[in-house]
Amino acid sequence: MTQVFNFSAGPAVLPREVLLQVQQELTDWHGTGMCVMEMSHRGKEFTQIIHEAEADLRQLMGIPSNYKVLFLQGGAHFQFSMLPLNLARQDDTVDYVNTGHWSKIAIKEARRYANVNIAASSEDRNFSYVPDEAGWKKTANAAYLHYCSNETIGGVEFPFIPDAGNVPLICDMSSNILSKPVDVSKFGLIYAGAQKNIGPSGLTLAIVREDLLGRARPETPTMLDYKVQADGESLYNTPPTFAIYVAGLVFKWLLAQGGVRAIEQRNIEKAALLYETIDASGGFYHCPVDRANRSRMNVAFTLGDESLDDAFLEGAKARELLQLKGHRSVGGMRASIYNAMTVEGVRALTDYMREFASSKG
Repeated sequence: MTQVFNFSAGPAVLPREVLLQVQQELTDWHGTGMCVMEMSHRGKEFTQIIHEAEADLRQLMGIPSNYKVLFLQGGAHFQFSMLPLNLARQDDTVDYVNTGHWSKIAIKEARRYANVNIAASSEDRNFSYVPDEAGWKKTANAAYLHYCSNETIGGVEFPFIPDAGNVPLICDMSSNILSKPVDVSKFGLIYAGAQKNIGPSGLTLAIVREDLLGRARPETPTMLDYKVQADGESLYNTPPTFAIYVAGLVFKWLLAQGGVRAIEQRNIEKAALLYETIDASGGFYHCPVDRANRSRMNVAFTLGDESLDDAFLEGAKARELLQLKGHRSVGGMRASIYNAMTVEGVRALTDYMREFASSKG
């Protein structure tokens, strides 16, 4: 396998050990003579795969017994609709915190189904920070409070879990799930697209507190009812079996690394290396995000002279440092350094960044 360092924001790099295991098992899973893609989702083989995946995820995240783990489809985008259809009525108010691109899309979709109150927003400074919770304007009887814990495009991450009081706290955790310990008991529902820290695209996780099940509106499509999915143990219809299988391998890989606490220390090291390189560049590179809210997963930065952007990307590609171009909506650069990105990969990037700055200085 060609060794490159892939900094894509998603679909993102997977652990090399997992890819090699997938390769080894591709045509014959555990002596069955079948690929996982060929198995019945109701057969004993896949039942074993999905049950082990759930058990390992519960261990990694410390998920309490009164929460259901759902393996769903449609990406986090589907959750933007599924959430209000299940937890709010048309005349209910739902609270949203707006910290960037994905928050805005979630808000736009929620407005189709309920009254949206923007409890806080960082739009005044181009989504470069997380608003101080003391200034949030929450609704006392909101159906729920929603936030995105890590904005992938802007590189803004929450350093705290909001206090929602008696209101269910909902989190889009797509891009930093499993990157650090989280107290699941503080949430009503956590959802996450798989394609960043979990596995292939096509799979979405939802971790739902049981008392929030059975609240769907009568007009909610059957497939979008959390209770239907929970009662069917994520097998109401054919799930994304291969993606679940790969996710299960990633969970086992994480456990072998020492779990979420151990991977957090590695993530802290990687992020520190990259941000220190940016900050020490004398303005050649710049990170627009407030230091307290800088993401450990998605490091957004610009070059002081944007006319050098193309040369920077070409040089990076020549070093096999791939997919560093920032999102089209914000430009600049973005290095996504999820769990599977190695310290070696980040060191290769920071070495290149210093050399490039020196050559153009």
